[in-house]
Amino acid sequence: MSMPIGHATVPIVRDRGGPAQPLLTVDRLVKHFPAKKGFGGAKAVVRAVDGVDFEILKGETLGVVGESGCGKSTTARLIMGLTRHDAGELLFDGERIGSRALPLRDFRAQAQMVFQDSYSSLNPRMTIEGSIAFGPQVHGVPKRQAIERARSLLARVGLEPARFAARYPHELSGGQRQRVNIARALALEPRLLVLDEAVSALDKSVEAQVLNLLMDLKQEFNLTYLFISHDLNVVRFICDRVAVMYLGQVVEIGPADTVLAAPAHPYTAALLSSMPSMDPDARTEAAPLAGDPPNPINPPAGCRFYPRCTLVEEVCRGAVPPLDALDARHRVACLARQPGSGHSLTPSLTVAA
Repeated sequence: MSMPIGHATVPIVRDRGGPAQPLLTVDRLVKHFPAKKGFGGAKAVVRAVDGVDFEILKGETLGVVGESGCGKSTTARLIMGLTRHDAGELLFDGERIGSRALPLRDFRAQAQMVFQDSYSSLNPRMTIEGSIAFGPQVHGVPKRQAIERARSLLARVGLEPARFAARYPHELSGGQRQRVNIARALALEPRLLVLDEAVSALDKSVEAQVLNLLMDLKQEFNLTYLFISHDLNVVRFICDRVAVMYLGQVVEIGPADTVLAAPAHPYTAALLSSMPSMDPDARTEAAPLAGDPPNPINPPAGCRFYPRCTLVEEVCRGAVPPLDALDARHRVACLARQPGSGHSLTPSLTVAA
């Protein structure tokens, strides 16, 4: 079903499954990059994303956190179709992305991405106004209407069109360029925004302004966010739920208040303990984690975190922990938290009378 806009037709976005259906479902997503191993050049693969599962509910903000190299940004690129996945399934509002029912072009009209580097994300030869209007024009919106939409969005993100519309990216500050990128992402009236370290390159005062802008825009435009960040304080501020990734896998996912206040996975606890504190009595006396992440070409058997884990036991070296539910909304992949796993710290099974 479509409606005419000028001489073009633009599809009407329908909420196929109602508010209860997740907007985005990532199911067993896999991406392995080919690599050469050793001096002989033996074939190997880098397991960048290795069986990632999560859902994003309509209207929520899901944060994705983890060390550099854990697969956060690769997951985002796979979702957006910028990199082709090897296995798994991506569903958007119940339809498989890339299928006949939801071609990639139609999906990208409903999902947009904001990158970390605000300068390289923009064409240096296009004006700010032209960059924002380009996407709608590609999707059939007449040029005049696309320009009007671009100017309206510039004003909405706090950049006066009369001053900024005709400027080029090099004439703007980093914070102003990121506002332009947000306006450009909103130009197609999407339902999902993937924000990949969108505020990490900004200084703290500008970062706070952009975060407040994102929260206002979410309410105003009825948006859903996938928010990737390494800053747990930012994640605590903006996210409803949090997924923690380690070596290409999700090891914990649940409500932000629960995960960040009482983490169930030892890796999540280590991330939280590494956060700097302004309290001199809360100084970190010992490193929260020892060693580097294992090689993603040859990850450990069993639990991938066991070489660095303080709770490690023999069972962790051989058994792969599933991402099991602690309660209705909180899941963790740790044998020490799963009844019947064989770990000495496992909770006891409750037997019904």
